[in-house]
Amino acid sequence: MIRIVIYMRQHCPLCDQALEDLEQFMSEFPHEITQVDIESDAVLYEHYHEQIPVIKIGPYTLRPPYTETDLRVTLSAAQDNLESKPEQSQTDRTWSRRINKGVYALARHWLAGLNLIVFLYVAIPFAAPVLMHLGYQRPASWIYSLYGRLCHQLAFRSWFLFGDQPVYPLELAGTDWQTYGEATSFLETDHQTASTFVGNDQLGYKVALCQRDVAIYGGILVAGLAYALLRKWVKPLPMWAWFVFGILPIGLDGGSQLFFGLSLPLLSALPIRESTPLLRTLTGALFGVFNIWLALPYVEESMNETRVLLAARFAADAAETSS
Repeated sequence: MIRIVIYMRQHCPLCDQALEDLEQFMSEFPHEITQVDIESDAVLYEHYHEQIPVIKIGPYTLRPPYTETDLRVTLSAAQDNLESKPEQSQTDRTWSRRINKGVYALARHWLAGLNLIVFLYVAIPFAAPVLMHLGYQRPASWIYSLYGRLCHQLAFRSWFLFGDQPVYPLELAGTDWQTYGEATSFLETDHQTASTFVGNDQLGYKVALCQRDVAIYGGILVAGLAYALLRKWVKPLPMWAWFVFGILPIGLDGGSQLFFGLSLPLLSALPIRESTPLLRTLTGALFGVFNIWLALPYVEESMNETRVLLAARFAADAAETSS
């Protein structure tokens, strides 16, 4: 039997007419109709409220205006498709429904899941200095080791907790903070030592992610939480705005620092540039926020389309089970 799902709403004359039109083909093309009220789901309403009644006949979809001929042709095609389709076992149907439920849950709660993952990713590095301060060096070392595979962890480009200062930048940065060299007596050019140095009771202990990475993922988290509240009003970001405000600042700040720090003969006459904690934080946060602004509206659109598709499948499954 052909499974038909019709998206409609109460007090809709066109929807009532569609049901009558389908009824006249019952003897020629036996079918079972499942009615889905679009007002039962905000995503369905947003997707269909200007199109109803929308009729899904097997793998085919009809949107108004359509004629009786359109209905006949579509029903005939769905009948042919049903006859040529191999019978699905009960086990296969059960697994298919479970997978669809999992995908539907992901489509509904993907943003909460994303925000939780980002929160944990950016929060765990702050647990390392807390654990060091409390005397739990072994679990702290696990965090430093794990994040050391993802970040350079240079002490002079990291935040510190529980010490004299929140940062110990290089002298080249030109800030008013006590420099990394003055505070530690280490050579400022010794990056290996700066990467492995986690701090002490006086200076404090460094966060397991550098300042720029903390800003990037912090920006992603803040933008993700803001999008969860404002998603109805957020429009996709133009590419030019993403490049100007998201890519260009971090490219200029980080790129110039890297470029002028290269040991090349042609650059020997130019001063080496070192960014500041403020600039790293600002450009990193802009990068995180504008990447999320660019991506999330498109992800949201894709997830909503998935929810709409699966709603039809669930309706058909419910009709099959009840019958």
